[in-house]
Amino acid sequence: MHLSPDEIIFWQYGFVKLNATIVVTWLLMVVMAIGAKIITCKLSSDMYVSRWQNLLEIVVISIKKQIGDIGLYQSENYMGFLGTLFLFLLTANFCTILPFYEPPTSSLSTTAALAVCVFVAVPFFGILKQGLGRYLKSYLKPTFIMLPFHIINQLARTVALAVRLFGNMMSGVMILSILLSITPFFFPIFMSLLGLLIGTVQAYIFSVLATVFIAAATRVGDE
Repeated sequence: MHLSPDEIIFWQYGFVKLNATIVVTWLLMVVMAIGAKIITCKLSSDMYVSRWQNLLEIVVISIKKQIGDIGLYQSENYMGFLGTLFLFLLTANFCTILPFYEPPTSSLSTTAALAVCVFVAVPFFGILKQGLGRYLKSYLKPTFIMLPFHIINQLARTVALAVRLFGNMMSGVMILSILLSITPFFFPIFMSLLGLLIGTVQAYIFSVLATVFIAAATRVGDE
């Protein structure tokens, strides 16, 4: 039993390591990219479409509607980032049904990287929508004394995102590993199903929080 997939080393040269977290993360990205290419290569505008296209449209419309409901009204501008973020977390969680698979999200390095992506995306979309000057002025409201507190707020919620996702994912893997060693096989199956549900909820919460942060940054000064 490993506390983190970072402990599984496939190759090392000096301080450079190729661990399970890196390998699995890149494999997931490749599989998702190939899958997206295959599904979208034969899109049709006819009345009758394939099951894959129908499923794809349901997923895209659902994500777009959720983004709009949170407050990002031009949701198509944020679909690329937020949709990919949610689908990556969802895929990383659902692959836990595979044998010998350890989700990269149970590594603090992965969750930290995802949180940093959100940390960078918030000012990026904020500046894109409001302009550089108007966005930077929001850090001085209601007075310039608030500048360090706004900066601390940005850093604190980034750390909170990473720790929240890491803690929930790692705890699920740990509990399942312990149950497999001390209980009959059928009981861990139910725990695995519960873990899939919890992972799905965590993917949703992480994506929603990222959307809320971006919505707040893009609507600075609208009032």
